[in-house]
Order: sequence, then C-alpha cells, then structure tokens
Amino acid sequence: MNRYDHDVLAAPAKKRADIPVVEAIADLVVEDVAGEFCGAVVECEKDVVRLEDRFGKVRAFPLTPGGFLLDGERVTLVRPKAAAPALATRTASGSVAVAGQRARVARASRIFVEGKHDAELVERVWGDDLRIEGVVVEYLEGVDRLPEIVRQFRPGRDRRLGVLVDHLVSGSKESRIASNVSSPDVLVVGHPYVDVWQAVRPQALGIDAWPVIERGVPWKEGVCAALGWPHRTAADLAAAWRTILSSVDSYADLEPAFLGRVEELIDFVTA
Repeated sequence: MNRYDHDVLAAPAKKRADIPVVEAIADLVVEDVAGEFCGAVVECEKDVVRLEDRFGKVRAFPLTPGGFLLDGERVTLVRPKAAAPALATRTASGSVAVAGQRARVARASRIFVEGKHDAELVERVWGDDLRIEGVVVEYLEGVDRLPEIVRQFRPGRDRRLGVLVDHLVSGSKESRIASNVSSPDVLVVGHPYVDVWQAVRPQALGIDAWPVIERGVPWKEGVCAALGWPHRTAADLAAAWRTILSSVDSYADLEPAFLGRVEELIDFVTA
C-alpha cells in the first residue's frame, strides 16, 4: 500500500443521501422500487406491507430498507406507531380528571353506606374523586347499627361522618332511626329507593322501568324473577348485581335522587 496514493487535497466524496423513513399508514399510495406495482397501503404487519392497486389486486411486500417509491422518491416504509391512548378529561362522576394525581392520605372523616352494593356503586362512579379527596367509604351492615356507629366514631370538627341510608322516606324504620342521630358533625341523608339497585336508571339496563314487587315478596328475588333472571340462591342475586353494576359507566346511569345525596355527603366530609 502506497501511503501517498491518496490525494489529501481532493474534494471529499459526497455522502450518500439518507433514505427517508415513512410510516405505512392506511391509504398511503406507494410503488415498489422495481416499478412493478403501485397501490395504497391496506395493512401493515411487523415485516410485511400489503398494497392494493386501482383494480383491487392486493400484493404483499417485505419492509426492506429503501424498498418503495413515494412521489418518485425512494423511501423506507415502517409499521405505524400505535397511537397513545387518549387521557380521560372527566371522571365517571363528571368531575375534571386530574392526570397523574396520587391518592391522598385518608382523612379522619368517613362516609358510611348501608351495605356492600351501595359501597360498590359509589366506588364505580366516585372512586377517582374519593381517592383524590382522601375519603374512605365504609358500610354499616344495616341501618339498625347507625346509633352504635356514631357513638364509636366520635365525630368532631375535623372528624365528620356522612351516612347514606336506603329508603329514607317519611314513616319508614330508616327515618325513625336516623332521627335519633343529632350532631353538627354528622349528616344523614337518604334516597327513596327500597334498595340501591333502583338507584341505577332502568334505561342503563335496557328496560323501561324497575318491576313493581308486591308486599311480602323479597324485593331482590321478586325483581330478578320479573326480569327472567335466576333468583333462587345467593349466587343468583350476586350475579344479578354484577349485571346491574356493569351497566353503570358514569353518573348519567344513576337517578338524580341518588346522585345528589352522594355529592352532598362528599361536600360535607371534605368541607
């Protein structure tokens, strides 16, 4: 090798132009580099793109570097990137969603509801809001325990107690029990429904109205029977509730009489 063969003053060789990389999005019209087929992208997999010409003929081509022509210019087709999922702008309750917000440390204040189904329905619609506010929802396991719960809770200015009661109407057992609770740091509210199931709008389930059940017939079993659902065992009722709960996507699937009471309790315990 002659160390003097190379002319150091000669002009440098031109750098080969980089071949543009283009995502093979649907309907993008390209031609294979050999000039034998021109068509629109109809499908793109990991290593192969399928083109359809104006006659409807489809051919597959490997995604090789510089293997296609776009507007006469050589390009490298690549599989399109997956679109990032859109961030929700509203929570299920209709509140403005707060992206990246961590759950707040739980407050001393609490919201109590009558049972598990009530708690699950509140969680489904207001869960995001309650975590941001640091509010824990517990259940009474029956309104008969309300006076005992209040005594044990020892409510105060920074330890408020909100209670949601089913079937809180004039003359009911629930209203008599609730009337015995008196404290500026306790708020007992209720909805008029026999069971929290009725707080779900029937239209969300694809029915015109909740069935009317005769006195003396267990309400949940009666509802399931009227709707043609299995209703003889606890497992049947649990399955019915899962169906009802799954029909709720947002506050729009709940009755106003229930919505307003839950919002009132959240405001009370976070004030």
